[in-house]
Amino acid sequence: MPDSKNLNVLNHPLIQQKLTYLRDKRTDSAGFRDLLNELSALMVYEITRQLPTRKISVQTPLEDSSGNILANPVILVPILRAGLAMCDGILHLIPQARVGHLGLYRDEKTLQAISYYKKFPNDMSHSDIFIIDPMLATGGSAVSAIDKVKTAGGKRIYFVCLVAAPEGVAKINNQYGDIPIYTAALDRELNEKSYILPGLGDAGDRIYGTV
Repeated sequence: MPDSKNLNVLNHPLIQQKLTYLRDKRTDSAGFRDLLNELSALMVYEITRQLPTRKISVQTPLEDSSGNILANPVILVPILRAGLAMCDGILHLIPQARVGHLGLYRDEKTLQAISYYKKFPNDMSHSDIFIIDPMLATGGSAVSAIDKVKTAGGKRIYFVCLVAAPEGVAKINNQYGDIPIYTAALDRELNEKSYILPGLGDAGDRIYGTV
């Protein structure tokens, strides 16, 4: 079990139910995508409880009033390709969020994260930034993504994944102990090919129907 000081496992019953269906190998690509969107939205609903708000004035049909809105802009940074599929569910709840894109792939021999694309919105330093990827396995891609977001000025960063391996959690905590990790499940371990067990298979292949 890794140091859990920044690990947050979201145990809401609906999150856990949808994750169970997501794991099932009988779930086809269309069902997988739908569940992924619903699960991402539910997770971010829980995570945003922690975000600061500010008061604004509004005019109702009857009188002046006031209310609360998010204090800071929100930026989503999906790790391509699988992370992109999590965006729609989140944008349904936070439609004003901006979306950066970060292309990373894992070298199958060295297991190192290789960057091939990066495009971030402006004003990263004043935003709440959610780095999103379905899987946190070795942690190599996650740490590389955090590196790039921090270099671009990001300060308030959250890492969001569906399932995490203890090895990946430990890697983030060892290198970036200030970054909170949110996941629907902390799984048992990585296998010899660095796939998460029990996991849910290759998320990108299951999302897009590739092999």
